[in-house]
Amino acid sequence: MQTTTITTCIAGRGSMRQRPPAGQRMWRAWRAACCAAAMLLAAGTSVAAATPPPATAPSAAATAGATDTDKVLRVGVSEVPPFVIRQPDGQWRGIAVDLWSRIAKQLGYRFEWVPMPFRELLPALRNNQLDLVVGALTMTAEREAVIDFTHPYYQTGLAIAVPADARGGVWSAIGQLLSPKFLMLMAGLAAMLLVVGALVWLAERRRNAEQFPPDARTGLGNGFWWAAVTMTTVGYGDRAPVTLAGRLLAIVWMFTALVVTSTFIAAVTSAITVNSLSGDIQGQADLHRANVATVSGTAGETYLRDAQIRRTVFDSVGKALDAVRGGTADAVVYDLPILQYRNMQRRDGKLHILPGTFDNQSYAFALRSGSAYREPVNEAILGVVNGNEWPALREAYVGRAPGS
Repeated sequence: MQTTTITTCIAGRGSMRQRPPAGQRMWRAWRAACCAAAMLLAAGTSVAAATPPPATAPSAAATAGATDTDKVLRVGVSEVPPFVIRQPDGQWRGIAVDLWSRIAKQLGYRFEWVPMPFRELLPALRNNQLDLVVGALTMTAEREAVIDFTHPYYQTGLAIAVPADARGGVWSAIGQLLSPKFLMLMAGLAAMLLVVGALVWLAERRRNAEQFPPDARTGLGNGFWWAAVTMTTVGYGDRAPVTLAGRLLAIVWMFTALVVTSTFIAAVTSAITVNSLSGDIQGQADLHRANVATVSGTAGETYLRDAQIRRTVFDSVGKALDAVRGGTADAVVYDLPILQYRNMQRRDGKLHILPGTFDNQSYAFALRSGSAYREPVNEAILGVVNGNEWPALREAYVGRAPGS
């Protein structure tokens, strides 16, 4: 192209000699401009052909998706059995710990455990002191606004635990009637009947020896019998005082017996009523009729408070379980997996955990917002929790689900 242009310019110079002198100056200027433009165009084309194209910069998405498998990840943990458990030898175990160990092995990640109080985990994650948090982290909108969650690996909720020997109906009512408190009431009533019977026997044994013999054993037995039938207003008539002192005592005892009988009937009715109201908890709807134990500062306490259910709050789940076992509370409301684990650890006095959950929630791992590890970890979580070994791993810590 360059040779052709120069040839044209030379040919044009020969033609210029034949033009009239008046246009010669203008024609030379036009010809020089054309030759200069042609030479610049040819030079630019040569430079462009010789210059290699610039390297393409990697996209932001590709950069963000890359993970450094040689980096030692800082994984934050806080002991929350059965998800995070510190063994006596310092090793970490638990549902969440075992899950993360499998994921790290599968993805080729190296990591170190960084234990710290639970309340410090998420702030440390946001401040770049941790790369990941493993544990029983409940997924909430407030947390999702400042960090990223993985896919949930455990879905659970609140559950109800009741005494293992809790039985409704007649058997439970009989159990209430045979309780130490009720037996003490019966013993007091028997002592009162014996005292009244002894007083009548002392007043009648000389002038009414036929009905109240002087023999102490027989006479006290007849006096006890007379006091009992008089209290119940049965009055068989086979025994009756004839002396003035005996009849005065009989009148006083008749009116006193009305109060005693009313008190006794009220005690029996109360025992049966308490059993029907609180001794037969079958589900969530029955909690409004019971005194429920839970742990301070937990989702269980929040639920009971919002539902306006009568509750007793303890500082540990162990104390709440002991309260139900000891009879000072009727049931425990707490997170199902933790209830299962703590109940399994009890050698004596295990409770019965009712089937089903309510106020459900999901547990997940936490990462910094925009973390490059989120997608590979998500894929690994789905692979593990949908695999055949996941149910066995869970049952190793919490046993089978109630009702299964």
